[in-house]
Amino acid sequence: MGSLGEPPLLEPQDHSQSLFSSLAQTPPDEPFSVNEAYMLDAHPQKVNLGIGVYRTSSGSPWPLPVVEEAERELREARNIHRHEYLAIQGDREFLRLAADLVFGFGQRRPHAGPANEGEKQQQRVVSIQTVSGTGANRLGAELLARTVVPGCVWVPDPSWANHQTIWNLAGVPVNTYPYYNAKTRTFDFDGTLQCLRGSAKANDVVVFHACAHNPTGADPTQEQWATLAQLCKQKRLIPFFDLAYQGFASGDVDRDAWAIRHFFELVPELEFCVAQSFSKNFGLYGQRVGALHVALSPATNMTGASDRLLGCLCNLVRGDYSMAPRAGAEIVRTVLGNELLRTKWVDDLTTMSERIQRMRYALYNELMQLNTPGDWKHIVNQIGMFTYIGLSETQVWSLRDRYHIYMLKSGRISISGLNERNVGYVAKGIDDVVRTVK
Repeated sequence: MGSLGEPPLLEPQDHSQSLFSSLAQTPPDEPFSVNEAYMLDAHPQKVNLGIGVYRTSSGSPWPLPVVEEAERELREARNIHRHEYLAIQGDREFLRLAADLVFGFGQRRPHAGPANEGEKQQQRVVSIQTVSGTGANRLGAELLARTVVPGCVWVPDPSWANHQTIWNLAGVPVNTYPYYNAKTRTFDFDGTLQCLRGSAKANDVVVFHACAHNPTGADPTQEQWATLAQLCKQKRLIPFFDLAYQGFASGDVDRDAWAIRHFFELVPELEFCVAQSFSKNFGLYGQRVGALHVALSPATNMTGASDRLLGCLCNLVRGDYSMAPRAGAEIVRTVLGNELLRTKWVDDLTTMSERIQRMRYALYNELMQLNTPGDWKHIVNQIGMFTYIGLSETQVWSLRDRYHIYMLKSGRISISGLNERNVGYVAKGIDDVVRTVK
């Protein structure tokens, strides 16, 4: 022990053990591990139905033509500021256009009110640029965890696996509500209502997929969305929309944003978050382009609340990654801000969504021709990139072993991995394991 006035002697660090040697093993992220296994497979007929990225009929990535045109414009402009820092909030013109894409401020609808209503509605939304949709989900979770302090968050079962990780990291207890009816292979509306009515409490957060539910492809109807909005109002719940597929799901950006706009316009008392991603609908997977939008009640003192909320969000971003990436947001801003390019973008969305729909029908028709046991109508009734095909985990593994067809163990398949050359092969593999593996 040291003498009076001297610091105590410390035990020397044991360098035979790492400071991190007691860490528990973290399970690998399944979609990426499935993709890695696919890449290592040398079989000539292997099929990747695991990773959630768009592929053409030849199985190749597809840089959107309108994105390439915007890139050329930006390159030729040679803006000397193109590598400068953004504001912490992000690219403000990008955010204005991104919010308008979600909420449709510039549109005239029967219930939209006077001509100046769009401007008033815009003032209800606070937006900040994020590192794609994942960053928007994480920032929104952190915001609510630190300010509202919800008792828990209700996540659909099943859901995008990262939802659980994000809310766990934010320190908010995670509960689930029954989203999918495996017998009917549709959205479990009754189960969702029963669970949230009976168990959710005021200021709990409820995560909703705005369209093209991942992993099932089963969405609520507009009537069901309207009921869910009223339920959130009655129970004073906080909706949190994950919007990853606007325009990619149906080819119609307005249709895919219907639920959010209904909550915003017809149940204005609700305050909620929207995590917006441009990975799928612009094909900007690696650019990490996204935004978080927070909708405020019109009864709120707009100026004071908006400023304080934006300040809080900027503080969180500054302490995390300072600001979002610039280049991808400039591409989106260039396209959405130009009427001609925006029209071409809608054409590209139509190309992608229609190919997905064709592949749904192609797989369904192949299974029908094979008289595969079971009801496969859900393949064409569901929407978007993913479908719960209906195979057991044992059948999924058998499909990989016998046919080198890769999908998640839940039976979630990415429709974009199908094309005219492999859809018959995939159907035969499914037919085989359904008949022979229980």
